[in-house]
Amino acid sequence: MRYLVTGGAGFVGSHVVLALLDAGHEVAVLDDLSTGHRSAVPPDVPLFQVDLANYGATSDIMAQGPWDGVLHFAALSLVADSVERPFYYLRRNSLTTLNLVEACVAHGVRKFVFSSTAALFGGADDCPSLISETASVEPGSPYGESKFMIERILHWADRIYGLRSACLRYFNAAGADPAGRAGEDHQPETHLLPLTIDAALGIRPALRLFGTDYPTHDGSCIRDYVHVSDLADAHLKALDQINERSVCYNVGTGRGYSNLEVISSVERVSGRDVPWEAAPRRDGDPAQLVADPALLRADTGWAPQFLELDQIVETALRWREQHPQGYDD
Repeated sequence: MRYLVTGGAGFVGSHVVLALLDAGHEVAVLDDLSTGHRSAVPPDVPLFQVDLANYGATSDIMAQGPWDGVLHFAALSLVADSVERPFYYLRRNSLTTLNLVEACVAHGVRKFVFSSTAALFGGADDCPSLISETASVEPGSPYGESKFMIERILHWADRIYGLRSACLRYFNAAGADPAGRAGEDHQPETHLLPLTIDAALGIRPALRLFGTDYPTHDGSCIRDYVHVSDLADAHLKALDQINERSVCYNVGTGRGYSNLEVISSVERVSGRDVPWEAAPRRDGDPAQLVADPALLRADTGWAPQFLELDQIVETALRWREQHPQGYDD
């Protein structure tokens, strides 16, 4: 099959590109490189440096099909930043995706896999301890709201034009390709695990832990960490599910780890102390987000290979030790 991956120079997108190649598919990447890295794209994979806000340029790429499907990862994704710039996030994420979906319909693409988010949940006080697909959608940030707007765009694209889609609402993507071909490198970096690893390695100053007074067992936030390679596998399995119908899955391990437990894991795996200091809560951060992945497992047989947090940390640490400056190395 021939697939187009938008945002394929970013963290999750680059790992999905590798998974597609490993499965024998032909892949091309569309990325404006505003946050992605050219060197995250394998040299034999075509890269179209295009801004999805430009409908004409986006449509031109879609005209270079046929494409058997599009996997969409390109988006603004910083929760705290979205609270400070809500209209920018709502406009940018929804309109760029609307351009892409419209171009897909115009050029006969039949399958679309969307990188959604667990940030759709957590805005309500009664958020369940394990979040299933039937949980109430109550975004806690404009970022989460923008992703839900996209899910509704895809609903109507299916209902009116027959564009089948899979919305994968995944929780905290973490880790790195076990073979060392790709890893996590954001500028700026806001994700807890790479920041913790960098603090342990002395690449960055002491970690700032946002919130130590949450209603959890140790006062810090609890998140479901899913290895990025397991996440990539879920995307490939979702492609097989949308031959006849659109689907929506929550993707995670079903196990939560607190921020303080992440620090302890990095210290165990690295053999180094992690310097850290407490900081005030960030707007938009719920106390706990843990997935119920039962539906995804039942429909596709998907099961994560990296269940233990230490396993995830080990792959992330190894990649960072080999790339202390990220992709700039």
